[in-house]
This record gives sequence, structure tokens and C-alpha cells, in this order.
Amino acid sequence: MGSVMGPVLLWLQDVAAVTLLKARRTLLQAAVLFCVLLLLLWVSIFLYGSFYYSYMPTVSFSTPVHYYYKSDCDSADSVLCSFPTANISFLKNEKTQVMANGQPYRISLELEMPESPVNQQLGMFMVKMTCYTKGGQAVESVGRSAMLHYRSSLLQTLGTILFSPLLLSGMTEQKQLIEVELFSEYRTNAYQPTLGAVVEIQSKRVQIYSSQIRIHAYFTGIRYVLYNFPFTSAVIGVASNFAFLSVIVLFSYLQFIWGGLWPPEQVRVRVMMGDSTRFQQRKEEARKLPDPPSNEPSVSLDAPEATDLDSSGLHDMDKISYLNIYARYLDSNTIYTK
Repeated sequence: MGSVMGPVLLWLQDVAAVTLLKARRTLLQAAVLFCVLLLLLWVSIFLYGSFYYSYMPTVSFSTPVHYYYKSDCDSADSVLCSFPTANISFLKNEKTQVMANGQPYRISLELEMPESPVNQQLGMFMVKMTCYTKGGQAVESVGRSAMLHYRSSLLQTLGTILFSPLLLSGMTEQKQLIEVELFSEYRTNAYQPTLGAVVEIQSKRVQIYSSQIRIHAYFTGIRYVLYNFPFTSAVIGVASNFAFLSVIVLFSYLQFIWGGLWPPEQVRVRVMMGDSTRFQQRKEEARKLPDPPSNEPSVSLDAPEATDLDSSGLHDMDKISYLNIYARYLDSNTIYTK
């Protein structure tokens, strides 16, 4: 009984060892494959994110507008000495341009104005904006009119009575927000990029709480799809990058394991077949050439084994000429292969 169980146990031990080795190898291959796929996915996401943030310009930009004016004159009746003027920079951190070249933008100015008697009697006033490039050179200028929305005295009285608790508590104020559209589709030039603008309120009686300029981009084409469908665009972009990188890794693996898609033997056979074909063509062309004169020795351009120099009736000088011609023939037909 013991003599029978011994070989069986040894066979089971060998099978278990082989199975464990195969399982370990399979697990290792699966782990390597998972790591490679995870790395490719991370690289695909990184590439898409880099493309998105480099290709997509700033969607919206807003900055407060601080006006300055002269006050060294004898003004009366709340009249300013000059028009309120503000200088605005279109650079982020004094380095990066806010507006991309060729991208249309909508530029508007928001004015927060009190419903004071002065503003109500002011009527219409002009808002002028001048965009400039390096050196302060003006590249675009525009002027737009604005005014407070009309409200009758009865409506103002009813509004004051209705919102009196909020007005007394300071939670709301009697003011209006006026939006002035300065540019509907402003495009900056790559040769003369817009670096800033000068905003001027052409009225010496205007009263303003605060002001803010807003820049909003209008996207078209690929940028429109990327902005309005971000999730779908991200899935398509990451999947495309992942497929492209997977193909590159697969070809690299085949090149490393098999030496390429075609074995070297097949390539060598094809090269030799091509060489023999070219050799036969050259022989046919050489045979079609006219025969040399009778006083000159004839030279055969066939293979070297078909010619016997010792048995020919050529003299020593003729042999040297033949060897020179044959050497040039070999040089012209030499093909270097791996």
C-alpha cells in the first residue's frame, strides 16, 4: 500500500507545485496588466486636462472699476471738476492676458447708482471706453448712452412705504443697477493684444455707488462643445487618448517580445528575393547593350562563378581592366542587410 501511495503523493505534490506556479504567474501578469492600464488611464486624463486648460480661454472675467477725477476747482451744486475716469487692466497677476486672441467677447459695464434727485434730473449721459495695447496705443474705442430707469413719484412713494422695514433696517437701498453693453463681439488682435482699457463717464453730475466691468466669452465650434457638454467631451477625449496610448504600448510590447510584427526570417527572404530580381534585371539590361569593337576585349557582366580568368585568352592588361569593371559592378550591386 505504501509503495502505491508514494508515487501518487509525489505526483500530487508536483501538480500542486505547477498549479501554484501558474497561479502565481497569472496573478503577477494580472497585476502588471492592471498597473499598466491604470497608468494609461491616468496619463489619458492628464493629457485631456492639459489640453482643456490650454485650449479653453477664460469664460468670464470681472473687476471693480475705481474712478478718479479732479477736485482742485471751485465746484458748486455737487458738480465735479472733471469727468470720472478709470484705468482697467486686462491682465491676470500682471502677466496673463484675460482675452484669448480671435475669441469673441461681450464687454459690459455695470453701474450701481442711487435714485437721488441729482441722478433723476441728470437724464442721459455717455459712457466711453478706449482699449489700448503696449505703450498706451489705442486700438478700439466705443461710446454708449445710459440713464436711470424711469419711476413715477407715486411708484416711488408706494415702494418706499412697502419696503420701509427693509429700508430702515439697511437690508435694501433705493438704487438701480444699470448695465451698459460696450462691445457685443470684441476680438483682440494677436499682433496688438489688448492689455487694458480706459472708462470715462462723460458727466460731471453723475453719482455712482460702485461700478464693475464684466467680460464674457462666446464660444463656437469645439470650444462650444467643450464648454456646454463637459462630461461627454471628457469621456470622448479620455477614451481617445487611452486607445491611442494602448496601441502604442501594444506595438512596443510586440517589438520587444517578437522583434516586430513580421519575423526577421520573412524580411530577409523578401530582401533576398528583391535582390535576385534586381540582379536579373541588370543582367538583361547589360545583354541589350551594343557589342564592343573588335580591337577591345569583351567583358561579361555575369556572375563571377561563370567566368574563368585563367582559361581566357586575355592578356595581363586586359585582366586588370576586367577586374576594375567587375569591381565597379560589385560596388553598384552591393546591398547591406541585417
